Amino acid sequence: MPKPIVAVPADIRELDGALWHATPNQYVQAALKVAEVMSFIIPAFEEGNEIDAILDRVDGVLVSGSATNVHPSLYGREARDSDGPFDPARDATSLPLIRSAIDRGIPLLAICRGIQELNVALGGTLASEIQEQPGTWDHRKPDVPHRDDMYAIRQPVFVREGSCIANHLGLSGEVQVNSLHRQAIAETAPRLRVEATAEDGTIEAVSVIDAKNFAVGVQWHPEYWAETDAPSRALFKAFGDAVRTYAARKALASVAA
Repeated sequence: MPKPIVAVPADIRELDGALWHATPNQYVQAALKVAEVMSFIIPAFEEGNEIDAILDRVDGVLVSGSATNVHPSLYGREARDSDGPFDPARDATSLPLIRSAIDRGIPLLAICRGIQELNVALGGTLASEIQEQPGTWDHRKPDVPHRDDMYAIRQPVFVREGSCIANHLGLSGEVQVNSLHRQAIAETAPRLRVEATAEDGTIEAVSVIDAKNFAVGVQWHPEYWAETDAPSRALFKAFGDAVRTYAARKALASVAA
């Protein structure tokens, strides 16, 4: 049988003097090899997005990390130069896509920028340059020779017992993850439950309280370890299982109609 399909909102990138709709390869590979789902890259357009038409055709939504940040105007803050870079086309695509996926009960996994978009989409706010806040650690990318090296650096997060994340990972308490970011959730959206935190209190995972289906966000990067690290693999497998279940129900409903 064909693999179910997940929508992945694209970033706008300039390459060779042209604008591209792109997404990092690690997310696509983790979705394909571990979640066992096929990714469709959704173009990022500032106007005219057919969100419902997209969601009619997919079985899940995977919101990736990015080098860009959600624009502060979307959560009621003044934008500073240090808050960038920004990608307004992605914001305009991913935020309504997240809200609609949740409302329709379509499985959702949001990673890094994705958890921040999830929080903003549901009414929360973000903190920039969190390493400058008293008592907050420096979660930024380390200065290492190779990109893969920085994602190999582990730090502990603490998963709440009885949480959705604990259920998906098959464990609670301390989990070693690769969390690299300079923004984080400030005010948690009313519909989100905090499921994991770093030692300094930084929010590292959330779930949607009233979700009809799998709806989870993590600040760390399970896509880099999905094939080798047990918790990362478990998270992508849980997402894939939810996508397959949704796809099967949708197919039955189509036949019945």
